[in-house]
Amino acid sequence: MWLKPEEILLKNAFKLWVTEKDNEYFILQRRRGYGEGGGGLTGLLVGTLDTVLDSTSKVAPYRILHHTPDSQVYWSIACGVTKEEIVQHWEWLQQNIMRTLSVFDSSEDITSFVQGKIRGLIAEEGKTSLVLEEDPEKFREALLRFEKWFELPSEEKLVTYYSCSYWKGKVPCQGWLYLSTNFLCFYSYLLGSEVKLVISWDEIWRLEKTSNVILTESIHVLAHGEDHYFSMLLHLNETFVIMEQLADYSIKRLFDKEAFQREPALSDPLQITKRGLEAHAKSDQFRAFFRLPKEENLLEVHESFLWVPFNHYNTLGKICLSENYLCFASQDGSQCHIIIPMREVTSDKISIAGSPASLTVCVRGKRALRFSEVRDYQRLANTIRSRCGISASPQHSASSEQMFFPTTAVTDELPLELSCLSRHVIGLTSVCCGLPVNQLKEKMKEQSWNIHFSEYGRGTSMFFTRKTRDLIVRGVPEALRGELWMLFSGAVNDMATHPGYYSELVEQSLGTSTLATDEIERDLHRSLPEHPAFQSDTGISALRRVLTAYAYRNPKIGYCQAMNILTSVLLLYAKEEEAFWLLVAVCERMLPDYFNRRIIGALVDQAVFEDLIRENLPQLVENMTDLSFFSSVSLSWFLTLFISVLPIESAVNVVDCFFYDGIKAILQLGLAVLDYNMEALVCCHDDAEAVTILNKFFDSVTNKDSPLPPTVQQASVGNNEKTSHVKVDISELIREAYEKYGSIRSEDVESSRKRNKLYVIQTLEDTTKQNVIRVVSQEVRFNASQLDELYNLFKRQHFLSCYWTMKSPALLHHDPSLAYLEQYQLGFQQFSMLFSLLEPWAFCTTKSTLSLWVFRLIDENQDGLINFKEFCCALGASIPLAGSFTNKLKFLFKLHLPPGESFVGKVDLQAYLKQWQNEILKKEETIKDLPRINQTQFIQFSKTLYNIFHGDPEEESLYRAVAHVTSLLLRMEEVGRRLQEPSSPPATTAAADTAATSAEESPTEEASTTPGSSNTSGSQDSQDAGSDPPETEWSFSFEQVLASLLNEPAIVNFFERPVDIHLNVSRYFGVLRRFSSSERPPHIGSTSLLISAGTV
Repeated sequence: MWLKPEEILLKNAFKLWVTEKDNEYFILQRRRGYGEGGGGLTGLLVGTLDTVLDSTSKVAPYRILHHTPDSQVYWSIACGVTKEEIVQHWEWLQQNIMRTLSVFDSSEDITSFVQGKIRGLIAEEGKTSLVLEEDPEKFREALLRFEKWFELPSEEKLVTYYSCSYWKGKVPCQGWLYLSTNFLCFYSYLLGSEVKLVISWDEIWRLEKTSNVILTESIHVLAHGEDHYFSMLLHLNETFVIMEQLADYSIKRLFDKEAFQREPALSDPLQITKRGLEAHAKSDQFRAFFRLPKEENLLEVHESFLWVPFNHYNTLGKICLSENYLCFASQDGSQCHIIIPMREVTSDKISIAGSPASLTVCVRGKRALRFSEVRDYQRLANTIRSRCGISASPQHSASSEQMFFPTTAVTDELPLELSCLSRHVIGLTSVCCGLPVNQLKEKMKEQSWNIHFSEYGRGTSMFFTRKTRDLIVRGVPEALRGELWMLFSGAVNDMATHPGYYSELVEQSLGTSTLATDEIERDLHRSLPEHPAFQSDTGISALRRVLTAYAYRNPKIGYCQAMNILTSVLLLYAKEEEAFWLLVAVCERMLPDYFNRRIIGALVDQAVFEDLIRENLPQLVENMTDLSFFSSVSLSWFLTLFISVLPIESAVNVVDCFFYDGIKAILQLGLAVLDYNMEALVCCHDDAEAVTILNKFFDSVTNKDSPLPPTVQQASVGNNEKTSHVKVDISELIREAYEKYGSIRSEDVESSRKRNKLYVIQTLEDTTKQNVIRVVSQEVRFNASQLDELYNLFKRQHFLSCYWTMKSPALLHHDPSLAYLEQYQLGFQQFSMLFSLLEPWAFCTTKSTLSLWVFRLIDENQDGLINFKEFCCALGASIPLAGSFTNKLKFLFKLHLPPGESFVGKVDLQAYLKQWQNEILKKEETIKDLPRINQTQFIQFSKTLYNIFHGDPEEESLYRAVAHVTSLLLRMEEVGRRLQEPSSPPATTAAADTAATSAEESPTEEASTTPGSSNTSGSQDSQDAGSDPPETEWSFSFEQVLASLLNEPAIVNFFERPVDIHLNVSRYFGVLRRFSSSERPPHIGSTSLLISAGTV
């Protein structure tokens, strides 16, 4: 590797280096302790020094120096891991540099020329791979060490590295931590003791920062049941954040099969950089805080002051700029922030004042925002002007002022026009006097919000402050609820930027029939069945359209139970299109991973909830050691935002808080519920009693300020006629939740989510594995322990196929709607590697051909992928691990029958279910069901037997047995033909002898890739040996082949010989394994790969 020329001193260097070659201008040196004559005490000391001091010499024991005869200064210009590599650089210098140096007159010119040439070579090498790194020179050196020490495939992308200590027991090992796209690696070398650790991110169960008496601050990693601690990190927080991001990236890419199509920095695992991860994390935080669409990325951040008109002072904060939004968030504790869509900014009214570097931005609705003390205000103004020109759209500009800055308090059109609820509320609000108490309070709430709008603005450019939250806690007026939900969730921006999108979805999804639509139809009439709005076809049809349109938009989620309940409530307060965009905001931004097949997001938040219980309710923890009960009972709280357990008039107040504060509001309310029932829960004797207490409590919750008529007020499902509980007002409960647990920060919740997500994912993976093993164990004869090892092996091979590409067949054809048995699949390349590893015919010279035949046979739906069940069935039938001799021979016989149709696309769901039903009902295949094998296929079958037996200790006896069986079968066929056709000439006798001889004389000949091919050498020989008249085709049944082979004890013993599958799997899961891939360029060859965590 060429190095940036650096001046070095050789006064004491010759004690550590030995000169191998030299000339007038260059010296090639070898590090002492390496190569010939290395080792001993010198090697130990040099190796330790190189590792601890981060010298490139540890990895590069060879180097080339440049010098001139009249100078004592030496320059390092190249280093090499092997002697061949450094000699290649030396020869290049001899051929390309030495001849040119003779034309220079001075030493300075020679040195300048050499340095320039070397820098040019380095720049050319690093044009693509290192251009995004912060310090390309140091990163090149670190990359060299990484590749040398761990010998991972060259595709593995190093992201960053840190110096740290790894605690092996009670002894710290000082070394280097390397974080790559797929692996966490550590290396240490101290006085001959070498420590290597490689853990793939998808195997980590826990990743957290810890501290104790010995380790003040460290990073704890739990993988494979082993604890690993890393300390003495100079930038511990930065290291931990990068590790979190890489682990989360691995989970999304490998478990969730996310392609990151909208995020170029993460779309290619071979181009992941530290800078890209940091930018992605900042954009995530930006979008989450301001509730912006996923398409937005944080582009610029400027510190400035914003003039707050309602407080009459400047507040310090940061301006955050994305493609379509200008946002500001205060940093002085005032909790003030504002979101300005670029479509609302009038580009011709952006003024700049030189002092004090202020910028005024005017938005529609006659409002202006004044930013002051902006360092780069000119650049910011130009950016805003350019963005306004891009995002401004005539189709929005005309209506946006009316939409976002209405002059009246209530909009003209009502959501869900059939709703008697809305008509009743609006009718009552038109009365000025003689109002009931509840209606009077409702009018007062509306008046409070109108005052708030007049001071802080209304619509997308409204200021969000503490007062806004206070109004939310006190309750939102019925007439404003839909508008505020749209605003707080960010759905208002989604709808404004996608005009006509919902109507197109409804048209496209109309009449479609999928598993999601079937589930939607089943649940339509279960959604708030007692509410008048859903007792007619109008409300049911609106609900159907919204749910079906979303399932069509996002097939990865499709439809999940609880979405119908949530959408029903949204339709009560929002128009149909608004309800759709509210559902998008909830499912894709505010509650990520909640509404999918495994409800991972809800399980993660339940784990967060348990952590908060331990922190805030110690009395409950002391009396209830098992907190998993609260996880099971609170699942419906999180999935339905308390709608399923509270009456509708009370639940909507909870939804108000959720749309403003996110999941933090649900966690706070959950803690308040447990705190309110603390004494009763502590005295419970079992879980059933605790569930009864909580159900009675929810039945007692009311909304005394609700203006709804009695016909639409609903009691919760478990309501009893008489309850001993005192009525609890929902507003008081929410206020108490904010007062006691309002100190919970959203940042802490997100951190806890990341910490618990790894454990939840791995727990679900274990459960999935047990389910798959239980299903597969009914089809094969492997025991549970063998299936467990095979599943781990299959899953690891699946991940390896996805590590370095986003275009593997398993990723491209992933279908999340299929059962858990289909979630991990292998293409032919990966299957061939596993099959060759596990089959006992280790000396078979036609492994690739045999693997292809097996793959085609077991790939029943012909999609080019096989699942774990198909893999185990093939393994159990094809090798002597389980089953009888007859079954194994039958499988081998079927491999030589003509293959089925060529690969086609994936079958649809209905076809898949029908195929699955047929598999259940079909009878077990008997040997009489197999077709006869013709002469070409039989010759190939004989060749396969010869190839399988090649290299076996009993090879000679097996060959003789096959030759005897082949001759016997051919002569039996000839005798049978003579009996059937007595007048026919004995032409096939010679052909039979020739075929048997051909098979015996070429046991190692490469077989045809198609078992039914007619162009084999045996077929040609038999045709040539025949007489002039065309010979008659002959064939054999499986019964004939089986009966003949059963008479040969050597063959029977070979197929019934036991094979230790645990030993074969252990070869794969060792600490150091040879890993090779035919997809890799030829020069890479085989490289060592640490598949699982381990130390050397």
